[in-house]
Amino acid sequence: MGFFSKLKEAISGGGTTEVLEEAEKEDYVELGADGGKGDSKIIVRPFLLQDFESIKGILDVLRDGHTIALINIRPLKDKDLVELKRAINKLKKTCDAIEGDIAGFGDDWIAAVPQFAKIHRAKKEEAAPHKRGEEVTEYHAEEGTDDDSEPKIEAY
Repeated sequence: MGFFSKLKEAISGGGTTEVLEEAEKEDYVELGADGGKGDSKIIVRPFLLQDFESIKGILDVLRDGHTIALINIRPLKDKDLVELKRAINKLKKTCDAIEGDIAGFGDDWIAAVPQFAKIHRAKKEEAAPHKRGEEVTEYHAEEGTDDDSEPKIEAY
């Protein structure tokens, strides 16, 4: 009896199973591909932050780990800035704890994502690209004249 036969017998508890027999016949075993069923879908969900207490539902879905939260902060922003700062700090702490990410976009929206996602942040150069052929203007006073004279303008 060979090594693999002994191993097979030890694993199967003395008798061979259907999977091991199939593997011997075909040199491979086809496993079911239905492992992706269930609650594995990602949900993008909007929230309205009306007061500090409404943050509890947002924190719960973020901790669950399957929801990207888009939060409209306008109602609380108009109502109470102190409560808004408190709510945002709580969101930041929760995102740090779950290793997620949080960022604001626009004046009234915040995106909070769990660990599997990252929010893209544009670099300053990307946000306001420098156009080719755009003139750079430099202003300075002419040499040898009073400081009160008109500045000389040079375009490059």
